[in-house]
Amino acid sequence: MTPDKRDTVPVARLSSYYLFYYAALGAFTPYWSLFLTSRGMSVTAISVMMGLWYATRIVAPSTWTSIAAASSHPIRWLRIGSVLTLLTFCAFLLPLPQPWMYPAMIVFCFFYNAVMPQFESITLTHLGNDSHRYGLIRVWGSLGFIAVVMGFGWLIEGKDGSSRADLLPWLMLPLFALLVASSFANRYARNFHKAEGDASGFWQIVRKPAVAAFFLAAFMEQLSFGPYYTFFSVYMDQFGYSTSTLGLLWTIGVVFEVGVFFTIGRFFRRYDASWMLLIALISSAIRWTVTALFPQHLAVMLVVQTAHALGFAAFFAAAMQMLATYFPGRLNGHGQGLLYGFSSGVGGVLGALIAGQLWNIDHGRTAFLAGAGFAAVGAVLCFFAISLPLIRQGRVRR
Repeated sequence: MTPDKRDTVPVARLSSYYLFYYAALGAFTPYWSLFLTSRGMSVTAISVMMGLWYATRIVAPSTWTSIAAASSHPIRWLRIGSVLTLLTFCAFLLPLPQPWMYPAMIVFCFFYNAVMPQFESITLTHLGNDSHRYGLIRVWGSLGFIAVVMGFGWLIEGKDGSSRADLLPWLMLPLFALLVASSFANRYARNFHKAEGDASGFWQIVRKPAVAAFFLAAFMEQLSFGPYYTFFSVYMDQFGYSTSTLGLLWTIGVVFEVGVFFTIGRFFRRYDASWMLLIALISSAIRWTVTALFPQHLAVMLVVQTAHALGFAAFFAAAMQMLATYFPGRLNGHGQGLLYGFSSGVGGVLGALIAGQLWNIDHGRTAFLAGAGFAAVGAVLCFFAISLPLIRQGRVRR
């Protein structure tokens, strides 16, 4: 690649969208349940509300990326989705009666979950053969997430220690406004329409053994995260951990995630991304096993939380590399939609449901061991259907 070609990638504009999208997620993920509590919602009602977040992931990504891929001006759909995310979020600024909170949540989550898969495709169209640089752009999402988790925690905590979570929608509103601004600053790469790939051949690609195994492995990885995303704080609270320590445990993984995004490009320049996918799945299997067996040891938990850098960040970066290879050009939007809908959507919902069913057996240990089993199954799929054929072809390196 020549220096001139590198300069054509609009790194700042691409990074800004990740920054504002995941900054808003940094407010939503840890604090939205507190906001719902401030609105007088019960634990059961809150669990249903949060379940809607994952449920909309099943249909929103594939729906939106399909519409965008069929459009002669696909960038318009990113902008429309971003504007609708902002407008539908404004409903939470109003004193809605509880029954109206559910449809408001569905509509907001639909558009919020719809736009990122399309933007991932936009990023990859700019990077082209240099998709190993993806981590250096995506890392700004992690930095935004960390900044908001820490900053908003301070902002919504009253002087007497009470929660001011009712302010959360007003604090999040500027982030969504900046997301809209970033959507208008971004566009697809100029050679996007010339990119190879016919949408009519999408399912033929999906049916290839290696591609099908990739999607199934991604599904198993998301399934394995069910106990963590749903009950990790509850699980650790049983062993006497303070709120501040829980915050440290949640944050440390994201901090190491930043390091992975900054450095993982070197790995992808030398090795096929499927090897990192395999490493990430194995690390998750080990992580959930240790979490199940040694939760009472703080030092052990601090170390094992660093595995989030592999199980999430490295896994995600490898998945983007593989999608860029499997689904070139306009096909990438379809691939992104399937990955988000099937893995994060169906996998997220089922992971939470399975964790809930297993939780009362022994207060979480069995649930985390099941998560380890799911990740191990994904690793086996990845090895035999993707990595082993590469070994037989003599493709240990890129």
